Amino acid sequence: MPTPILSVDALNKTYDGGFVALDNVSLEIMEGEILALLGPNGAGKTTLISAICGIVQPTSGRVTVGGFDTQSQYRGARDLIGLVPQEINLEPFEKVINTVRFSRGLFGKPRDDAKIEQILRQLSLWDKKDNAIRELSGGMKRRVLIAKALSHEPRVLFLDEPTAGVDVELRRDMWEIVRALSDSGVTIILTTHYIEEAEAMADRVGVINKGQILLVEEKAALMARMGQKELRIDLNKKIDAIPEELADRDVELSDDGQRLIYRYDTRAERTGIVRLLSALQAAGLSVADVETKQSSLEEIFVGLLQDQEEGVAP
Repeated sequence: MPTPILSVDALNKTYDGGFVALDNVSLEIMEGEILALLGPNGAGKTTLISAICGIVQPTSGRVTVGGFDTQSQYRGARDLIGLVPQEINLEPFEKVINTVRFSRGLFGKPRDDAKIEQILRQLSLWDKKDNAIRELSGGMKRRVLIAKALSHEPRVLFLDEPTAGVDVELRRDMWEIVRALSDSGVTIILTTHYIEEAEAMADRVGVINKGQILLVEEKAALMARMGQKELRIDLNKKIDAIPEELADRDVELSDDGQRLIYRYDTRAERTGIVRLLSALQAAGLSVADVETKQSSLEEIFVGLLQDQEEGVAP
């Protein structure tokens, strides 16, 4: 079994005043994967990243990156990490290329103009290299943040809400950048509250809420395990109530009385669809159209948070 590039073991963070930001968090991330960490605002996503990167001192627990302990071997661990924060905090009058070079120097790396050019070209920034930061659009400034984080050639890249506040077109451009970075061998941990972002990019999905990891699972397996399908049956004529023949079929009637909704598990030995259609015929209902709908990752995510509130294990 491969050794994880990042290992978090029983990490806790309690602030003065008693607020618990991280509650016994354990997590392993393999080299080269993209992990999307989902959670509502205040769930603990940024605190977790900050603890891993050494910005926040954990109350207890242990983190290793590439085998280096982030507390006792801080420099070795930090050299392997690139961090792209939520906030755009750049020197407005500095040139793009100098900003990225300076970040490389902060990590004690020797000057390497070829590497800086490669990074800027990869992020479509090379033609902006001599521009002052203040001359760039918001989207280009975010690319500069990524270039800064990559300047010292990290093996693990944290993207903390990288597309927060940007338009849909730019968000999709950022997705392409992240995929290209992953293809080049960089391990990426992405925090987001955009469900479509996780669904589009992630190999695995982690869900965090109230400082606790609710689960970490392969995206496809999670959707297969927890996702349901809906069979939507449009009727030719409106009905006021579900007929007696369908009373034991766990069918819902839409508010307009024109559609029946039947939910089923695709993994079950029998879906019950054949018996349902027979019952529809016995009830004398005429079907206009039938369609199926798979549960989205968003619906699964919302369900997990509701289960946590109710004390139900995932």
